[in-house]
Amino acid sequence: MKQISRLAGAVAAVVSAFLALAVGSLVAAITDVVSPLNAVGGEFIDHTPRWLHDWAIEQFGTNDKAVLKLGMWVTIFVFAAVLGALAVRRPWIGAVGFGVFGLVGAFVAVNRPASSAGAAIPPLIGAAVGGAVLYFIVRPRPIEIPGESRVPLGWDRRRFLVSTSVALGGAVVVSTSAKAIENRRTAELTKSAGKPLDAGTVPSGPVDTAPPVPAGAEVDPNTPFVTPNDDFYRIDTALSFPRASPDSWSFDIEGMVDSPQTISYADLLGMPQVERMITICCVSNEVGGKLVGNAVWRGVLLRDLLDIAGIQDGAEQVFSTSLDGWTSGFPVEAAIDGRDSMVAIGMNGTSLPLEHGFPARLIVPGLYGYVSATKWLSKIELTTWDREGYWVPRGWSQQGPIKTQSRIGFPRSRSSITPGPTKIAGVAWAQNKGVAKVEVRVDEGPWLVADLATDVSDDAWRQWVLDWDATPGDHVIEVQATDKTGYTQTAERTALAPDGASGHHTIKIKVK
Repeated sequence: MKQISRLAGAVAAVVSAFLALAVGSLVAAITDVVSPLNAVGGEFIDHTPRWLHDWAIEQFGTNDKAVLKLGMWVTIFVFAAVLGALAVRRPWIGAVGFGVFGLVGAFVAVNRPASSAGAAIPPLIGAAVGGAVLYFIVRPRPIEIPGESRVPLGWDRRRFLVSTSVALGGAVVVSTSAKAIENRRTAELTKSAGKPLDAGTVPSGPVDTAPPVPAGAEVDPNTPFVTPNDDFYRIDTALSFPRASPDSWSFDIEGMVDSPQTISYADLLGMPQVERMITICCVSNEVGGKLVGNAVWRGVLLRDLLDIAGIQDGAEQVFSTSLDGWTSGFPVEAAIDGRDSMVAIGMNGTSLPLEHGFPARLIVPGLYGYVSATKWLSKIELTTWDREGYWVPRGWSQQGPIKTQSRIGFPRSRSSITPGPTKIAGVAWAQNKGVAKVEVRVDEGPWLVADLATDVSDDAWRQWVLDWDATPGDHVIEVQATDKTGYTQTAERTALAPDGASGHHTIKIKVK
């Protein structure tokens, strides 16, 4: 008997790994638990060093999760190929290797936040199927024809091709089925997520509605004053959406409170609600970056909910947890000092889209999202500063007030424009403080005061515009904002960590 080649063994192992992942995903979809790939990916994200996290967002932005999944597929297939090559001479190596992968996947899945023992089943079944298929393909077999065979693989090439093709086809079918089940489940959730929040659609309590956006609030042609839901940035650690039906979902208020509460979705709908125009920003937003957006958020004021629970003396932090286990914490004062911190259930006239936290999330004006903007809310605890949110042990500061910032939206950086009268325009934000002044300078000339658009709210960004007579040549344009406390943003460039980037947004353009 002759053995199949190492290359053939590697191919067989890659196909078997694909089948194993597909089977695991299908079992996870049927049993409604986290898929093995998402469990391992989530664990990787949780242990990602700060420099790698920053680099991934800088390079890939909101596509970072797709890149991570692609990297995981590539890594798994490379390891599988090595296993397959080794299993050519010792078939048991492939089976053991798949078994180890299954055990590791099961351990990770079971220990993910909000997981259960049932999460171990998909990776174990997937690994068993993949290991068995690989063993079947690579194990030596007698030649089934009389006399000496000229077939170099130890069994005929046709059988090898048929076996791997059947395994590959099965993997495609199984993977497609798993995706279909997951898509159907997501579609069921989105029937409630993102639907209109008018009185004729969703019963609700009295609403203190936000006034319409006044004329003159939008002067930057490249930046809508209200960011559409589909264009709103998304930065979180979730590889898949937490499963939360509004009929069964609720969140708890506990810890250092007089009367612990459990609040359901129906409870929130029946409480007095507010609509507020609030700009939120990610701490990973580079100077001039796009990880900032402005929306009309609707929800129940957090101070009203905490009044019901009763805040005990000594409570220092509002510590919140997501359905996927992510945590954040911010000072109690930010919930009760008069700003419109809320448990939000609506965004721009609809219930929250699934990717933005449906059924409910926290919105806290003036604080970066990593300390405040918990999506898919599961629990709020009143604690001391002894508790640390998800990003704090990873090198970010414990408290994250948003820095006063400004951005040039028009013209675009490195664009070419024609000489003559033109406009330089953009947005500035200083949540919970308000924007008082924006200045622009060209080619390190004098600072020129821009015209400010209508001031809608101290919590919403403010657009600005400057008339400029563009002369031929290359030009450098920079901007700075001053908030209503009198602070003017610094020109000093700082890194994202530990508490957000600073510096003037500067662009280069060509006039010709």
